[in-house]
Formats: sequence, structure tokens, C-alpha cells
Amino acid sequence: MSLRAGSAGHPTLAFVESPVQLLNVLEWAHAHAPGAELTLVVLSPTDPMTRGQLRRMAELAREEGHQVRWEEARGGPAAPFQTIGGLSGLLRRAPRVVLGDPFSRYVQLLLTITKARDLVVVDDGTATMEFVAQLARGERLVRWHRKGGRPGARDLLFAPVSSRARHRLTPSGKRRVEVFSSMPMDETPAGVTVTANDFSWTRARFGPPRITKGADMVGTSLVETGVVDGDRYLEAVQNLAKAHGATRYFAHRRESTEKLHRLAAETGLEIVRPDLPLELIARRGPIGRTILSFPSTVVHTLPLALAGTEVRVAVCDIDPGWLTDKASPRAQGFLSGVTGTAKDVTRLSSVTVVA
Repeated sequence: MSLRAGSAGHPTLAFVESPVQLLNVLEWAHAHAPGAELTLVVLSPTDPMTRGQLRRMAELAREEGHQVRWEEARGGPAAPFQTIGGLSGLLRRAPRVVLGDPFSRYVQLLLTITKARDLVVVDDGTATMEFVAQLARGERLVRWHRKGGRPGARDLLFAPVSSRARHRLTPSGKRRVEVFSSMPMDETPAGVTVTANDFSWTRARFGPPRITKGADMVGTSLVETGVVDGDRYLEAVQNLAKAHGATRYFAHRRESTEKLHRLAAETGLEIVRPDLPLELIARRGPIGRTILSFPSTVVHTLPLALAGTEVRVAVCDIDPGWLTDKASPRAQGFLSGVTGTAKDVTRLSSVTVVA
């Protein structure tokens, strides 16, 4: 099935909340709707680093000929109502809606309004793997690092909306659903079309990069999400950097300032806060000949973005001893799956961390 441009006067409507989601909307448009005009709606978060990367990505989207609508969707108690009210007309008219995060409560609310016949979920990394698996099994939509805990009061209150959104994301005679992703899919829901994101737009737009002799390290937000203990993470980064001669640490946009300051002080690594998603940063260069990472989306995306270069992506497993008491019971298995299914990467044993 090929999902092409919308009908005249009603362009495809895309909702994004992160820079990576916006990047993957551009990848989808390049691969499946060349020349089509998209209306990109940025549901802006409050985090300064994420906002900065989104501003840069929005500039690239405009350069590609797309319209960008920036919504201060979290700018106060009345902001959600104003945002949803202002978008309802566009939602009802759009023949196709592209979205980056089906777990987002904001997106789930918007899905209850749309009448689009075509829905496209673009790559949002490991979350996309979990979304597809949950949809295939008919489960409620819950992020992987929260799964296993009891639903909170807000979850229960929002349950009817989430259930309706899941229904909208299930193919039917009235609706076609596509998942556009670079992530591996163990289970594919009946009727859902899965197409591969090979980062062809990124490779065409940037690079090839200048490659340095050293190694670079990619940060992760596993500490911030409560999955990995902060002290264990810092020691693992220090040992991995020493073992492979890493000099730079590319921070994840969700990593806390306090944690990054401590990393810089105790490891000697140069902390880099990228102004664009790492796939674009690496493709522009300069970038190390080896990129070190813990299990995350980039172990799947960077080999695609850097195809044809001599850069090696190496991934270090998460030792079970690093997990916190609050980590989901299935965290270790999920993270191992992220690593084990990655292609064109070098797999490293977990580094030794002294208790």
C-alpha cells in the first residue's frame, strides 16, 4: 500500500513532540510522499534542550517546503484546551494524519477528533517497537519502562480516551494504518502496513562526515526514566570511556544538568549537547571512528544514517545489577532485545562496575 499526498486543499497533518519524531516525518515524506506539502504541528514541550532541537528541525522542515505550526501546547492550564480547539477543524478535514508518539496523551486526545482514513505512525525509536507489539496483542498502550506497575489515578481517568485512540489505530474498512520505522518488529498487527525507514533523506541532505581517529559516546536517559541507577551508570560510562579511548559524550536531550556536570567532572569527557538529533550530527561530522552506546534507538538508526562510511557503532549491554528497584520487571529483557536485534553493530559485554 502506498500512502500518497492528500486531496487538494487538505494536506497531510503531522503531529510531533520531539526532534526525532520530526526527523522521521521528514524521512517518511521523502520516501512516500515526495513533493507533497505537509502541515507539521509541533506540540512544544517545556524542556529547553528539546525545544531548541525542535526549532532547528522546524527550520529544516520549512526548507523542505513544509508548513510548520508551533503550538505552546503546555504553556499553562488553558493551553491544552486552546491547542485542541484550534486544531479541531484541521483534524476533521485532513485525509491523513502522521504522528510520532501514540503513547502521548495529547496525541491520543487528538486521535479521538480526526476522521482521517490514513493514519501513519512514524519511528519514535524503542517506543515504536512496544506500540506495535501492544497493538498486535490488543493490550492497553503503556510505555515499556512503566509497564508492570499499577495504573495511577490519571491513567484510570484517561483510560476511555486511550482505549478509543487504540481503536482508531487499529485498521478497519474505514481506516488504513501504516508504521514507518527503522526498528525491528517481532509482531505485526493484522492489517497494519510496516514500511522501512532507511534514513535516505538524512544521507542525501548531510555528509558524508569527516571521521576522527577516536571514539565518541552516546548518552542515554535510562537514569532519568528510573530504569538504571545513577551511580552505576556513571561508573559504567567511566569504564567504557577508558576501555575504548572515548573523549566526547553526546548528551541525550532528557539527561539532567546535574548528572552531566558530574559526568564531566568524574570522567573527563567533553559533554556535547547536540542542537539536532544525533543521526544528523553524526552525518554532518566530525564524528569518531567508533560510536559507543548503551541500548537505545541509535544502535538501530546510526548504522543506517552512516551507511557507506567507516564508522563503527558498538553497543554495551546493561548489566542487571545496574537496574533500580523501580525498574519495570521486563526492563532487562526489553533492553536486551533492543541490543540483540540491532544490525551492523558490534556488541560489547557489559563493563565491570565495582559496587
